[in-house]
Amino acid sequence: MKKWYQIKEQAAGEKRLWLSWYVYKIFGKKALYFIAFCVTFFTFLFAKDIRKYSKKYLTVISPLTGLKPSLWNSFRHFLSYSFVLADKIEIFSNNFDKNKILFASEGEKELFYNDFYKKKGVFCLCSHVGNTDVMRSFFINNDFWPEFRVNVFLSRTQSQVFNNFISKIAKKIPLNYFYVEDIGVSTSIRLKESLDQGSVAFIAGDRLAENANAAVFEAEIFGHKIDLPVGSFKLAELMDVPIYFVIALKTTNDTYTIHLQKHNFSTLDELEKSYVKFMENITIKSPLQFYHFYDLFKD
Repeated sequence: MKKWYQIKEQAAGEKRLWLSWYVYKIFGKKALYFIAFCVTFFTFLFAKDIRKYSKKYLTVISPLTGLKPSLWNSFRHFLSYSFVLADKIEIFSNNFDKNKILFASEGEKELFYNDFYKKKGVFCLCSHVGNTDVMRSFFINNDFWPEFRVNVFLSRTQSQVFNNFISKIAKKIPLNYFYVEDIGVSTSIRLKESLDQGSVAFIAGDRLAENANAAVFEAEIFGHKIDLPVGSFKLAELMDVPIYFVIALKTTNDTYTIHLQKHNFSTLDELEKSYVKFMENITIKSPLQFYHFYDLFKD
């Protein structure tokens, strides 16, 4: 059973990324989508393992959505991910129109804004469903309080080329980067200090760290068993600030809808189960935006 970090990055070479960037700057987003389509087509032809894992996922999700595990739907799965990567270029270069970001629930939006403007910190548990990076558009070029930071957890090893590229084109925004492989006491202290100054944190709860000693818990999603990292949820619990589950689904070529759920947990187990249920419910709404191209399911 291959883990996500054992899958080689496909079509993410630095030269290709810079070519995409210049195409976007000169010719616009439609041209960038065309490049993304071409790269996806050739990647799809040669990425045998990833095609296999996409088909396995589609087989699992089919009884819940009616989406058949066909070669065409696997290609659409690939293409959806490529278009999200193209959107990230627009988002990080501060060219994404914030008016095209909608909320699924006005009630949850109001809760989130109320907690955010209390300046006591907000912890967001996100996932590799949709494009959570679109949330950062709310924090780009806004004059919040001087201590405000967006705290983001990344993998040090996977997607390193893409992360380095994004850091070069991104507009200067108040970002703190942390690596999931290095989470420990010092990370917790730094993060807590930042949150206490009214900052926000984003960490994925659906990817295992590349660490043999990392603790996991077994969860059930779509009727199948998967392993998820305990560390993300323990860190959220430890921070003692409002916790939100966050997924941003692409609804058209130009708009995203943000799904939020505030969680008032009593136990760590309850937090973990609520997160998985939230991810399951949102994924069923748009199954091709579930971006786990590896052997996720244990059974």
